[in-house]
Amino acid sequence: MRVIVIGNARQRRDLHDVLEDSAPQVVAEFETVAEARRAGVGADAILMPALEAAANQDPSPEALTPREVQVLELVAEGLSNKTIADRLGISDQTVKFHIASISGKLGAANRTDAVRRAVRRGLIAL
Repeated sequence: MRVIVIGNARQRRDLHDVLEDSAPQVVAEFETVAEARRAGVGADAILMPALEAAANQDPSPEALTPREVQVLELVAEGLSNKTIADRLGISDQTVKFHIASISGKLGAANRTDAVRRAVRRGLIAL
């Protein structure tokens, strides 16, 4: 089995040590899933440290503004940028700006990933 290992240098080394005498073949290592996706390396699985371990290593994320939380809650409802803009009385370009800012603050690859990360961090509820 070909695997990609995700995490900081220490976490990757620890996972690699565990896998050294096992069947999986480590084909690449990256600090983030986004980096792994961009690299396009073929693998059967991605291994990363448990959420608790990762949470203890990551610095606190930048806080979302109240407006960003509003936008994210509407994204979580499955609304389009245009519908969100109409509901909040802003332009769809402003919605795009907010979503880009939210994704950056949460380290999300897309709007679905942003919602998932926000729910896990307790920033919004579904």
